[in-house]
This record gives sequence, C-alpha cells and structure tokens, in this order.
Amino acid sequence: MPDPTFEDLFRSARRSAVHLEMRDGYMLDEDFRQWQAGTRFDPAERWRPWFDLMRDTTGRGVVVRRARIVSEPVTEYIRYEYDVTAGHNIAAGEQVRWLPRRRASDLALPGNDFWLFDGEAVLFNHFAGNGDMLGEEYVTDPAVAELCAMAFEAVWDRAVPHADYAPR
Repeated sequence: MPDPTFEDLFRSARRSAVHLEMRDGYMLDEDFRQWQAGTRFDPAERWRPWFDLMRDTTGRGVVVRRARIVSEPVTEYIRYEYDVTAGHNIAAGEQVRWLPRRRASDLALPGNDFWLFDGEAVLFNHFAGNGDMLGEEYVTDPAVAELCAMAFEAVWDRAVPHADYAPR
C-alpha cells in the first residue's frame, strides 16, 4: 500500500497535527522574492489551498500547532515567515510559537523538520542546503513518533507565542 499523501494525513487526523521547523531558510521562491521587493500580499489568498486545508482540519477540532526554532538575529527569510504568519497560519486556525535557537541547546531534537499526526505518524521533510525540498519520509515506528512528540513538546513549552514574539 502506498504511503498517504500530505493532504491525506491532514484529512485523516483525528486529534492533532504538529510541525517542527528548524531551518533559517527554505525554498527561495517567487513569493519570498516579491516580499523582499516590498510587495505585500494577502497570504490567505496567495496560498488558498493550504489555508482551506487548515480551516477544514481545525474546523473538525484537530489542533494544529507549529513551532519554529530560529537563529537570532533572524534571517530575512524568517522575517518573511514572521510577516505572513498572522494572515496565513494563524488566520487558518494554526497555533504558532517561536523559539530562539540559543534556548534550544539542551534539547534532543530529530535531524529533520517533521509533521507528527495524532502522535502516531511522522512525515519528515528533507531539504537541500539551499532550502529546496528534496522529499518526504513517512514513518510509523512508535519509537520515532514518541521521539518527535517529546521533542516537539519540549520546544513548544519554551517557545514564545506568535503574538508575543518580536524577531530580532
């Protein structure tokens, strides 16, 4: 049986979907370049499929949380992410927190960003050094899911809610 798609994992989530991001930059796409050039846009409209998926997911009562570990001073890419988070992630029902990297030194963290669904299924995201997405790895090993759950909760407990975080 093939692995479920990213969208399938959200549509089948019953309780939770958590995402841990640990990079200071991701795909340097056209949206980022437009933001750098001063073009501001409505993220809910620009990324409507994601917005709708999150609204549908959170509307079913699934709690979606995203934690970002960031270096400070932040990169321009992290400023961009911060700038679009309220109108995109939070407006769609996600909870978002930020953890300065210097406060994460004593945490045991997986080597890759991941999504964890219902504490049972992990979708690791693999990136190239320049931030380009290389692929995903679907894992249902209970030990790996537990490691990711513990790592996420440790970060979440220390992280600053989006409304209280000011990128430096």
